[in-house]
Amino acid sequence: MKVRKLGADGPEVSAIGFGCMGLNFAYGPSMTRSGAIKLLRQAYDRGVTFFDTAEAYGPFTNEEIVGEALAPVREKVVIATKFGYLPGPGRTTPDSRPEHIRAVTEASLKRLGVECVDLLYQHRVDKQVPIEDVAGAVKTLISEGKVRYFGLSEAGVANIRRAHAIQPVTALQSEYSLWWREPEAQILPVVEELGIGFVPFSPLGKGFLTGAIDAKTTFSRDDLRHTVPRFTEASRQANTALLGAIDGIALARGATKAQVALAWLLAQKPWIIPIPGTTKLHRLDENNAAADIELTAADLAQIDNALADIKIEGDRYAASAQANIDR
Repeated sequence: MKVRKLGADGPEVSAIGFGCMGLNFAYGPSMTRSGAIKLLRQAYDRGVTFFDTAEAYGPFTNEEIVGEALAPVREKVVIATKFGYLPGPGRTTPDSRPEHIRAVTEASLKRLGVECVDLLYQHRVDKQVPIEDVAGAVKTLISEGKVRYFGLSEAGVANIRRAHAIQPVTALQSEYSLWWREPEAQILPVVEELGIGFVPFSPLGKGFLTGAIDAKTTFSRDDLRHTVPRFTEASRQANTALLGAIDGIALARGATKAQVALAWLLAQKPWIIPIPGTTKLHRLDENNAAADIELTAADLAQIDNALADIKIEGDRYAASAQANIDR
């Protein structure tokens, strides 16, 4: 597995990480605990050294699985987790009060079974707490040796700059893929300017870019795509044009659509590190192999030209989740 540096001053990690959320949360039936642990260890054996979890996944149980799976190789991996999505006492919305950040971090350390969180993200910007207070709270945790690096997730330009001025931000995690390119307009230029690494979640469009999902696919009620406007039957039917934009390149390269989608992300900037998730070993191998695919300038131009004529249908979040996105 090739490696990349996470931001100007961050750690070196595998070029493709592992998004752990779907192991037991949000995408239908959970894996067994033993099966999830086995898969994470297989990911490490194949060169993956960057693993992403959060207190909200489960909630809580995902961190326990990740901690147990990676305990034997703790010093050889980078574990990222997140605070601030779940409400704390007296709150019904995302909670990033400094005292809550500390409590959540202490709890995450125990669940992960580690003495220090490698990368601690604010899961969503808390509109009721100044970002300076959030960055200051994490800065204190870093000084105490409980956190190594500070990250933000789905933060807008103003809050990225304000947080970075208090405590340097090592990584920004936000959705970015062939079917969600909004970060290119403002976010990517700012993180490049500040030396912040960029970690795309849902780099395969929550599975759509694999080509395995079509208008006839059904989602169970415990699958978040059941409520996402972009995954209505009509939207999926309309968005199939997107797959055609990468199909020819995939065929020419002897690659899959998913591999082209990941290779496209890797080709955008050397500090972009996608974190696809999976519950299947063969998909893990498929995703990892994308790190060895180098798209040419002609390939990238062909994709850009095709996408310019395609309008993606449907919002990427349900209205309730959309309200938590920082602008």
